[in-house]
Amino acid sequence: MKTKLTELLGIEYPIIQGGMAWVAEHKLAAAVSEAGGIGLIGAGGAPAVFVKEQIQKAKELTNKPFGVNLMLMNPEADEIAKVIVEEGVRVVTTGAGNPGKYMAMWKEAGIKVIPVVASTAMAKLMERAGADAVVAEGMESGGHIGSLTTMALVPQVVDAVSIPVIAAGGIGDGRGLAAALMLGAEGVQMGTRFVVAKESIVHPNYKEKLLKAKDIDSEVTGMSTGHPVRSLRNKMTKEYLRLEKEGAGFEELEKLGLGALRRAVMEGDVVNGTVMAGQIAGMVSKEQTCREMIEEIMAQAEELLKGATDRV
Repeated sequence: MKTKLTELLGIEYPIIQGGMAWVAEHKLAAAVSEAGGIGLIGAGGAPAVFVKEQIQKAKELTNKPFGVNLMLMNPEADEIAKVIVEEGVRVVTTGAGNPGKYMAMWKEAGIKVIPVVASTAMAKLMERAGADAVVAEGMESGGHIGSLTTMALVPQVVDAVSIPVIAAGGIGDGRGLAAALMLGAEGVQMGTRFVVAKESIVHPNYKEKLLKAKDIDSEVTGMSTGHPVRSLRNKMTKEYLRLEKEGAGFEELEKLGLGALRRAVMEGDVVNGTVMAGQIAGMVSKEQTCREMIEEIMAQAEELLKGATDRV
């Protein structure tokens, strides 16, 4: 399948694996790239030396292009931005801020820059700053979210900018990919589906909770702090929502969530940890290799798109 995204990144399929903190490490990123999409190493809050090691390990597993997701709130964002250049990374996606101060350095190095946006205003700003494409992420996604749904956000961003738009949030199969293309997107970014990939290092407890999840099992915490996060309902989310309802302050709430994602991903604490997942969790029912996932998604999308003329 050829789209502006596949041409921009030199990949076979228009699928980007989300740069999920603690989840998106070198093995997963390399596996997605080897399967024809593009994998991302999630920098999250990790130090620059760790990100550098992950990039180097990914290079040992694949010769195909892969990228790094830089959370701009990372205390070592400046150092990581330089590491991305030094290690010859081909693609960088960004979140939680404006990557403007790194843009010239990245562009000079020939890096494709794709910020994640949650509004048309941010998409326009990123285009003016020199972004090669944007990921329009709806609130159906797991982790930190905006306020618009994917169905509403994507076509408005497509109309607002001239650079390629990648749809994210609520996409987990070929139907989602086909729908995103009909909305004007040039590809999709998926996170939740890849969490249960066989190459994913996520703790079995986390995978099991996700595989057993139903459509209504996700919860949004942090609305009162201005930093909403979608994750699967558990003891931790119930306590967080209780404190929010009682008017707890930002510091108290942040203390509750500190290290909670790592506990769930690495230690398997799905009771008191944060099990980030999108609203498509109920659609994820099996553990597969990244190649199996991508081939299944593409086959379904292609069948739907070829049969679309029958409906007209």
